[in-house]
Amino acid sequence: MPDAAALSADLLPARFADWFAGRGWSPRAHQLEMVAKAKAGRDALLIAPTGGGKTLAGFLPSLIELAERPPANTPRGIHTLYISPLKALAVDVERNLMAPILQMGLPIVAESRTGDTGQGRRQRQRVKPPDILLTTPEQLALFCAWEGARLYFEDLSCVILDEIHTLHASKRGDLLALGLARLQQLAPRLRRVGLSATVDDPDVIRRWMARAPADHPEPETTVDLVRGPKGAEPMVDLLLSEGRVPWAGHTAQHAMAEVYEAIKGARTALVFVNTRFQAEFAFQELWRLNEDNLPIALHHGSLAAEQRRKVEAAMARGALRAVVCTSTLDLGIDWGDVDLVIQLASPKGASRMVQRIGRANHRLDEPSRALFVPANRFEMLECQAAREAIAENRFDGDPPRVGALDVLAQHIMGCACSEPFDLLELYDEVRSAGPYRDLAWEDFEQVVDFVSTGGYALKTYDRFRRIVKGPDGRWRVRNAQTALRHRLNVGAIVSPAMLAVRIAMGKSRRGGRKIGEVEEGMLEMLDPGDTFVFAGQVWSLVAVTGVEVLVSPANHKDPKMPSWGGSKFALSTFLAKRVRELMYDQEHWKVLPADVREWLEIQRDRSIIPREGELLLETFPRGKRHFMVVYPFEGRLAHTTLAMLLTRRLERLGAAPLGFVCNDYAMAIWALKPMDGLDFDELFAQDMLGDDLEAWLAESFMMKRAFKGCAIISGLIERRFPGEEKTGRQITFSTDLIYDVLRRHQPDHLLLRCAREDAATGMIDVARLGQMLARIEGKIRHAALDHLSPFSVPMLLEIGKERTPGQAGEMVLAEAEADLIAEAMR
Repeated sequence: MPDAAALSADLLPARFADWFAGRGWSPRAHQLEMVAKAKAGRDALLIAPTGGGKTLAGFLPSLIELAERPPANTPRGIHTLYISPLKALAVDVERNLMAPILQMGLPIVAESRTGDTGQGRRQRQRVKPPDILLTTPEQLALFCAWEGARLYFEDLSCVILDEIHTLHASKRGDLLALGLARLQQLAPRLRRVGLSATVDDPDVIRRWMARAPADHPEPETTVDLVRGPKGAEPMVDLLLSEGRVPWAGHTAQHAMAEVYEAIKGARTALVFVNTRFQAEFAFQELWRLNEDNLPIALHHGSLAAEQRRKVEAAMARGALRAVVCTSTLDLGIDWGDVDLVIQLASPKGASRMVQRIGRANHRLDEPSRALFVPANRFEMLECQAAREAIAENRFDGDPPRVGALDVLAQHIMGCACSEPFDLLELYDEVRSAGPYRDLAWEDFEQVVDFVSTGGYALKTYDRFRRIVKGPDGRWRVRNAQTALRHRLNVGAIVSPAMLAVRIAMGKSRRGGRKIGEVEEGMLEMLDPGDTFVFAGQVWSLVAVTGVEVLVSPANHKDPKMPSWGGSKFALSTFLAKRVRELMYDQEHWKVLPADVREWLEIQRDRSIIPREGELLLETFPRGKRHFMVVYPFEGRLAHTTLAMLLTRRLERLGAAPLGFVCNDYAMAIWALKPMDGLDFDELFAQDMLGDDLEAWLAESFMMKRAFKGCAIISGLIERRFPGEEKTGRQITFSTDLIYDVLRRHQPDHLLLRCAREDAATGMIDVARLGQMLARIEGKIRHAALDHLSPFSVPMLLEIGKERTPGQAGEMVLAEAEADLIAEAMR
C-alpha cells in the first residue's frame, strides 16, 4: 500500500493535516488505513499497542465525516456511538476527544452517557442527541428497549467498540452482540470498528463482531484486520526481596518495604493486585511504611462510586504517587504521569498483564516499566513464564463463545419494549449476532415462550406474562409498567450477595448469634455437614436458608475446606502450560533465583518433576494422616471441583478422606487410610464428570447461586422497581423458591439449563477439568514418599493458615513453616 505521506495527502482534509503538523506529529499508517477502510464502508478490527494512537484512529474517520457534512435544517441523530467496558474509560475518552475537536474548531458535539450521568443531561441527550455519544454496553441495552429507538438511531453511521477483547467472551459480550445486531437493523449502513491492544487470535473477535448473515461460511472475512506498529518492548523486572523467594503465601508481605522504595523512585506507580482483600492489605501495609507521607490511594469495585471518582480525578491531575488497585483500572484510561506498574503476586494471564503494563508510559516509542513481585515459589515460576510470554508477544486466547439464552431472553424483552416484532424477522436478526449464529429455532422458540409465560411450571402466575402476541401476529410488551420495570433492570452484571453467618439454634433451623458475613460463592462447594474455617474457628455447615448461613461449632474436627484465600482469576491455560514447560526444562532453570533452583533440584532428587503433559501425584504419611498431593496447574476452580469429586470417590473406596485444600497450582487431600495403593488411572478416569458430577450438582448450593444469576439476567426476577430496590436477601429468597418449584415440576426448564451451563463453565470449570483429565490419561506419575516433598510444603501450610488468626498465629505458622521446610529438605 502507499506510504503514510501519500495516504495522508489523499485521505486527510487540510484542517486535519494542519492539526497534526502543528503538534509536530505525522499521522500513523494505521490511523490513515482506518480512514481508508471507513471511506470504503468496511468494518475493521484495529490491533495496536498502548500509546499508538489507537483511540484516535477509531474516531478519526468520524471526525472527518462530521467536519465535512453540510449544515442541516433539522436536528440530526447520533453519528457515532462509542462503547467502553468501563464508565471511567468512557468519561476519560470523552475528555481526550474534546482536545482535537476544540483545537480544530470542529462543529461537533461529543458527550458521555453512563449510569452516573445526571438525569437532566440524559433527558437532553434523548431530545437533542450529540454527534458522538460515548457509553457502555448496559446503556446500549437500555437504548434497544426505548420506544422510538428506530428513529433515534436512524442516522447512526459508526459504532466503535473499545477494549473489545475484554467484552466478547462473556455475557456482557453476548448482550452487546445482540445490541449491535439491533442497531444494524435500525441503521443498515452502520459501520463497525473494534479496538484492542492485546489479541491472541484476531479471527475469534472478527467472527464475534461480524455483521455477516448466519449462513456465511467465513464471517471473519467481512471484518478487515488493521495492525498498528509493534511499539517499544516493555521492561519487565522481578523483585526479589533480599534475594529470596518465600515458600508460600499470597500477599507478598515480605517484599512490601522494597515495593515502597520502588514507589518512591517513580513519578506515579499503579500497584495491581488480583483481589479486593489483597488491595486492602497492600494499601494498609504501604501506609504503615509511608514515613514520607506520600499521597497513596486505593481503588477497587467495593468502594463508593464517589470515592473512586475522587481517586481518578486526583490521578488525572498528577496529584498521587501511587494507587493500589484491582482490575477496575486494567483498561485504557490515559494517565500520562504513570511510569511504573507493579504487580503484587502473580498475574494469572499474559494478556491481562500486558494490559496492565500498558498503563505505564502511554507513549508508543518509550518502553513501559513493570515490576513483578512473586509471593511464593510457584508464583516465581508463573511470573517468569509470563515475563517470557510478554517478551515473545504471546497472549492467552479465548475460545469462540456460544451465546447464553438468559441473555437472549433479556434482549427479546427489550425489543418488545421498543416496538412490536415478528418472530421470524427477529430470529434472523438474532442469528446475525456472532455468539448466536448457530442458534437453533427450537431454542429461540423456547426463549420466547419463557419471556411470554415464564415456562410451563410458571405459566399460571400472571406476573411472568411479560410479552403478548397481538392480532397482527407481532409480539409486544404487555403494558407500560412491565416495560418500565425491564428498563430499570437491563445488564448482564450480577454482583454476589452477602449472607449472614449465624449459629444454628437446636434443630429448628433458626439462626442465633451472628458471627459475620460471607459472599455466597464461598459456600458453593460445601454440602450440609461439611466443615470449614471462618473467623479463625472451625464450623460445620448446617444449612443455607437463602438469606442466612446456619452453622454449628466443630472445633474438635478437621476442616474439610480450611482456606478461602487466593485469586479471583484462574491461572490461564496458556500460562499454565508455559509454567509446566519451564518447570521440567532444567536448562531453563538458570534464569531463576538460586533458592528456587535449589527447590526444584531437591524436588527432582527426592520426588519427581513431571513432563509438561504428565500429572505428578505424591502420597506420603504425616502424623496420623495420609496425604495425596496432585499438581495439575489448572487453576483453583478446576482443582476445587476435582477435589470434591475425588473425595466422593475416595469415600466409596474406603479411604476415609477428611478434607482438602487447593490453590492455582496443586491440591491436597488428607485421609485416615493410606492412598498409595489405589489405582490412580481409575481414580482419575474421565467418567467422574458423569454421574459423580451430576450427583454433586444436584445437592450443591452452587446450583441455586447459578440459577439466581440467570433469573436476574433473564428478567424473571427484578432487582429494581420504580422508587425502590430489592435487597440481596430478598432476591435470594425469591429465586430459591422458584428454583425449588422448577426442580420439582419442570426439571427441563430453560433457566435450569442455563444455570447448569453457567455452573459447569464458570463456577466449577468443568470444561477445563475435562481437558485436563483427557491430557493426563495414562500419564500419571506417582511418587510414593515416606515424608513430604519440597513442592508439597505450600499446600500443607495452606491447611494451617486460617486456623491461627492474629499475630500469635503468624508466629505459630512461621515455626510450622520452618519445621515443614526442614522435613522436606532432609
